[in-house]
Amino acid sequence: MFGLSGGEIILILVVFLILFGSKKIPEFAQSLGKGMREFKKAASDIQTEIETETPQKKQPPVQPVQRENETKTESKA
Repeated sequence: MFGLSGGEIILILVVFLILFGSKKIPEFAQSLGKGMREFKKAASDIQTEIETETPQKKQPPVQPVQRENETKTESKA
């Protein structure tokens, strides 16, 4: 994970705990979770809106084009 070892991760967590205190960390995690949830919901809403606004047209299958040379040689045979 980002080239960090276990000791470096623990050091970062300890510094985070010292800076913000034990009471602020749950509040921070809760607000981070709410923000992520809102972002995912907005992304899902945008994707749904794009899918409903874009008409899904079914195109007829493409017919093979016969060249003039092929039809003349087949009719001669």
